[in-house]
Amino acid sequence: MVASMPSIALDRPVPVPAFQAPSPRADAPPRIDDALLARLSAQFAATAADHDRAGRFPRDNFATLQRHGLVGLTVPFAHGGRGATLAEARRVISAVARGEPATALILTMTYLQHQAIGRADSRWPRQLRERVARDTAAHGALINALRVEPALGSPARGGLPGTVGTRTAEGWTINGHKLYTTGIEGLRWLSVWGRTDEPVPQVGVFLVPRDTPGIRVIESWDHLGLRASGSHEVVFEDVKIPLDHAADLRAPEEWIPGNGTPADADAYAQQQAWMVVLLGSLYDAVAQAAEAWLLGFLQARAPGSLGAPLASLPRMQEQVGEIQALLRTNRVLLDQASAEVDDGRTPSATDSGLLKYSVTANAIRAVEIALQLSGNHGLSRQNPLERHHRDVLCSRIHTPQNDAILVAAGKAALG
Repeated sequence: MVASMPSIALDRPVPVPAFQAPSPRADAPPRIDDALLARLSAQFAATAADHDRAGRFPRDNFATLQRHGLVGLTVPFAHGGRGATLAEARRVISAVARGEPATALILTMTYLQHQAIGRADSRWPRQLRERVARDTAAHGALINALRVEPALGSPARGGLPGTVGTRTAEGWTINGHKLYTTGIEGLRWLSVWGRTDEPVPQVGVFLVPRDTPGIRVIESWDHLGLRASGSHEVVFEDVKIPLDHAADLRAPEEWIPGNGTPADADAYAQQQAWMVVLLGSLYDAVAQAAEAWLLGFLQARAPGSLGAPLASLPRMQEQVGEIQALLRTNRVLLDQASAEVDDGRTPSATDSGLLKYSVTANAIRAVEIALQLSGNHGLSRQNPLERHHRDVLCSRIHTPQNDAILVAAGKAALG
C-alpha cells in the first residue's frame, strides 16, 4: 500500500454488510478514458529510468493510480471497486506497462488476487475477502501472493512449502522464508502459501497483514529487469495472526489441477487465463514502448553517408514490418482471450499456457529486432531501449514457464 494513504485499523473488526458476489451489471461503470490512460503512460515513462536505476519502489505511481480509482479496478462493485472485466483490466495494465512495467507487475498481482477472492465460490472467509476488498477500493491497499521459497522453488512444480502455520490457543503462528515477494515495500496484505504443522498437513493460504510484528524483509532484489518491483525476500519469525486468517487450507492433493471440485477446476482455469492475459499484456506493452522509441530513432537518424533518415531504407522498413506483424499477432491473441473469458468461455490451462508462450516470444523478438536496427544507440543507457530489453526478458520466468507449457501441450496433443 502507498505509505501516505490511511489503512483500515487492524485492532478492531471492520463492519461490513453481507458479501455480494460480483455479477454482470447493466449499470457497469463507463470505459476508462483513453486519454487518461495515455497521460498515465507518459507520466510513468518520465520517471521510469530513475526508478530502474535506483531500484526504487514507485510509490508516486500508485498514489496516482489510486487517485483515479484504478488500484481497486477488479474489486467487486459491491465493495467500492469497479468490478472490471478482463478486457478492461488488460487496457489498464497495458497503459501502465508502456510507462513503467514494474508498477504494472505489482498492480497485476493485486488485480489477480481480487479476481480470485471476489468469485462467488471463493473459499476465503467472507469477512476476510470483504475486508481486503474494501481496503483496496478505499485506500489503494495492495495485496500479493507469497509462494516461492529457497528450498521449494515455485509451488507450481509441486512439493510441500517450508512455511509452517502452527495453531495455538490465540490463532496461528507463522514461520517461513519467501523469495521474489513482488511489491513487498508497498503491500498491505500478504497471501502466504504455507502448510499446517499437523501430522497430516493441510496446505494453502494464510492472510497476513504486512505490519504484523515478526515480518523481516531482506532487500536482496538486484535483478536484470523490472528493478523497481522490489521483489525482495521475506522472513516470518513467530508471526501471529487470528484463527480466521487461515484463508483457504486444503489437503495437498486438492490443490492439484483436476483433483478438486468442478468449481475448483473452473476457478483454476479462470485464474490462469487472467494471469496470462495480464502478464502477456504487460510484456507486449514493453515491446510497444520499444517499437515507439525505434520509430522515432529511425525517422530522426540520418547518417552523413546516407544523406537521408534510416527510415528510408527498405531493410529498415522490412524489419519494422516484422515488428508490426509480431505485435499485431499479440493484440489479436490477447483481445480474443479477454473476450472469451468475459463471455464465460474460459480457455483451458493448456491453451492459456500456449498464449503466454506465443505472446512473450513475440514481444522478446520484437525488442531484439529493435536492438539490431539501432546498434550502439539501442544499447546505450541514455536511451530506453536497453531497459525495455532487460524488462521484456523477465517474461520468461513467470509461471507457467516454457518447458511446462510445451510439455502440457504435447501431452494433450498426444492424448
